[in-house]
Amino acid sequence: MAQGIDEQFVEIVVAGLLGGIEVDDGATSEQLNLLSSLTKNLWGRDDLDLGQLPPLSPSALAARLEGDQRRRRFCELLMVLEMCRHPQSEGQVSRVEEYVDALDVHDLEVEALRTDLERGADAASRDLERYYDVILPEISEVSLRDHYLHLEMPDHSLSKRLQDLHNLGEGTLGYEFIEFYRRNNIELPGDDVHVPAHYVNHDMNHVITGYEPTAPGEIARSGFLAAANESKHNWIEFLLTLSIHETGIVNHGAIRAKVATLDRSGTADLLAEGFARGARCSVDLSQVDHLAIADRNLEDIRAEFNIVPLAKPMI
Repeated sequence: MAQGIDEQFVEIVVAGLLGGIEVDDGATSEQLNLLSSLTKNLWGRDDLDLGQLPPLSPSALAARLEGDQRRRRFCELLMVLEMCRHPQSEGQVSRVEEYVDALDVHDLEVEALRTDLERGADAASRDLERYYDVILPEISEVSLRDHYLHLEMPDHSLSKRLQDLHNLGEGTLGYEFIEFYRRNNIELPGDDVHVPAHYVNHDMNHVITGYEPTAPGEIARSGFLAAANESKHNWIEFLLTLSIHETGIVNHGAIRAKVATLDRSGTADLLAEGFARGARCSVDLSQVDHLAIADRNLEDIRAEFNIVPLAKPMI
């Protein structure tokens, strides 16, 4: 999410994003707070005053923002800001579509996000779950994809295999993975039948990135992965995370939908930092064989993947 917006285009992008949220009675405080945090904490532009920056219309932005990658990054960020308007409005949806059309950007998976305006939240949730099913193999643990995408009944041999990672010793990825489950009182995959291969991958990356499984931590973790590798599967997973923890459209397994998480104190900054940290990461964490490196020291893995420490650790 951070790549593609180089320094000379930041002001143009911010002005365009301002134009994209100036609808109805104006941008919401949550939208402005997130945009301000991105401007300062992702792009390092403390000098830009959002109140003094003239917004750019779709046509004006299209004339100034060059390059397919930059245009796509802009549209993705505008979609994130769109999801921060509560309640969602037809005016906001239409404005985003105007920018997407003007910039000639395609395949953003935007349709399901707007379904709740037309057919209700249940229909939107079903659409987003279909997206999830398509990307599930790619966001699941490499060595478990073939046998553990779904379980109909518990497989305690898998949970025992995972529990044994604790024996690798304090400081290893495997040990810290089990500690993550213990301190958060989470049932191990295998004992919990809900998409076990995905959650091994998902939670290994919680451990590696340092984000706890709170709503803010979930959003920041997904933003980190989307910035680290801007693949379709990481982008869709980020949208799904926002649909669970920001728009309140999706209930996923035992996870209950939440609204306006990014309006909580510090959460916008945590996401902006997640984008920045992810942009520096050298690998797509969703494709790492975590079980193959579980015996390695966690800090060594972070150093190898160029994962910088959180400014404020969540533990």
